Amino acid sequence: MAGNSTEAGRSVTNKITSILMTFTEGSEHSLTEIAQLAGLPISTAHRLTSELASWRLLERTRDGMYRAGLPLRLMGSGDCSAPDLRERAPCVLEDLSRATRSRARLGVLHELEVSYIEKRPGLRPVSTFMPAATLPAHPTALGRALLAFAPASTVEMTVMRGLRAYTPHTITAPDRFRRALAVVRMTRVAVTRFELEPTTCGVAVPVFGPGGDVVAAIELTVPDVGKELPPVMAALSIAARSLSREMGAGRPADVTPAAPAMRQTLRPVESVG
Repeated sequence: MAGNSTEAGRSVTNKITSILMTFTEGSEHSLTEIAQLAGLPISTAHRLTSELASWRLLERTRDGMYRAGLPLRLMGSGDCSAPDLRERAPCVLEDLSRATRSRARLGVLHELEVSYIEKRPGLRPVSTFMPAATLPAHPTALGRALLAFAPASTVEMTVMRGLRAYTPHTITAPDRFRRALAVVRMTRVAVTRFELEPTTCGVAVPVFGPGGDVVAAIELTVPDVGKELPPVMAALSIAARSLSREMGAGRPADVTPAAPAMRQTLRPVESVG
């Protein structure tokens, strides 16, 4: 036990508990501080904090510090309400972008536009909601997934505002746009082909909250939706299901795309752009 005397007779549970107890005041600690406060060697503290971070019981800040993760903060607050979308969504986008190596976005409707955050492939962190970070709703998969479940008055206001053509593929005819939204409502999948940007397609699914209401949508940007739809849909479905559960949605079935209906209507969905 030479060089490891601080661990003598201590179980793994004891060591993990000692690490977690250092965060009871909601503070942040460096790895060295955690090791000192928990009475552990640096190597043991590093191994256990890394594992706790992988389970999101701890979070690593940008400056290399550690703090209590969301599950611990919820337990400590005694608040059983669902976590805030702004707090939970970045974790989901990080995982989604890493898994698909694509640009991942989450958006909400705000004054007939889509306010969004995004994670691009690479080391840059998830962006934050900002007044300037908005997208038009009608030519984006993100906006379609939101408008399809919005009140009819919101859809009509969007149409009355004008369906601007961003590319030759943008849907600008009101009747055709309403049909596209009807397909999204049936399949719970929104697909756009080169409607906002001439070289990219979008696939989006809604995120459900308490009572089955749509609270947001998640989108992946891909070069060719025809070739990449199956793997993209699998990743999006998992992400939306996970986030919907976090937001307090009811049954898991509420957030699963209607697979048979999607297969039957896949060609019209792809061709609406």
